[in-house]
Amino acid sequence: MGIITVSGIKLYAYHGCMQEEAKIGSDYEVDIMIESDLSKAAMSDNLKQTVDYVAVNKIVTEEMAIRSNLLEHVVQRIIAKLTNNHPEIVSMEVSVAKLNPPINGNVNRVVVTEFFEKPLDDLQ
Repeated sequence: MGIITVSGIKLYAYHGCMQEEAKIGSDYEVDIMIESDLSKAAMSDNLKQTVDYVAVNKIVTEEMAIRSNLLEHVVQRIIAKLTNNHPEIVSMEVSVAKLNPPINGNVNRVVVTEFFEKPLDDLQ
């Protein structure tokens, strides 16, 4: 098994429970860590035998463009689309950070992280 990490995907999106967030938007940063069997790609040097990080970035960009009230919902959509498009993914960690969130206080970011792990029965 190996790990592919795509980190620091910077986007502007319109997530949040407040109406102002839907109009004004905010800066976001997404990090994804994917576990998959990379041995075939390592031997073949063939992009089709691995998880293409360009495709990962495209999925993140598409899902971040769909407005949600909660970051938890956005993260779950990203996980669902990645696992549907890349059945070779064994596990992953997806984090979405809202930078400079509009909350009372001096807060740099809020982050929602979720984990996905393929059931053992599916690994065989």
